[in-house]
Amino acid sequence: MNLQANDTTGSFSAGGQKPRVAFLCVHNSCRSQMAEALGKQLAGDVFESCSAGTEPGARINPDAVRLMKQIHGIDMEQTQYNKPLTDLPAVDIVVTMGCNVQCPSLPCSHREDWGLDDPTGQEDAAFLAVMARIEEKVLDLRRRIQNGTL
Repeated sequence: MNLQANDTTGSFSAGGQKPRVAFLCVHNSCRSQMAEALGKQLAGDVFESCSAGTEPGARINPDAVRLMKQIHGIDMEQTQYNKPLTDLPAVDIVVTMGCNVQCPSLPCSHREDWGLDDPTGQEDAAFLAVMARIEEKVLDLRRRIQNGTL
């Protein structure tokens, strides 16, 4: 899809529809899943969120699931699942999580990397710090799309 600024609102539109944002990481089990969930909750009025991985894991990280339920009331196991890049629909914006691997090229109008460390295997504090950064970045992306500054 080709994103163009909407003259009346200053936001991006894709043929009158919200842009679709794909959050990508290697296993699609932690950071990208949290970003998808927070994107749906915090910015669903501005963009559609999806996620995928280059080498999807068997399940969503249980610590991420537990903490997203506690902090945001989101049960990712009920609404999301691990998926490969090939399962993604056409996307407008690609956000990589900072996986330190070369992500395959996906056609999109905008691409950015959020440079987030994977908290897998660490204490809750690491997960909460990454979750807070994702929340900030989702809200910033929402603002930039709305303002037409992306």
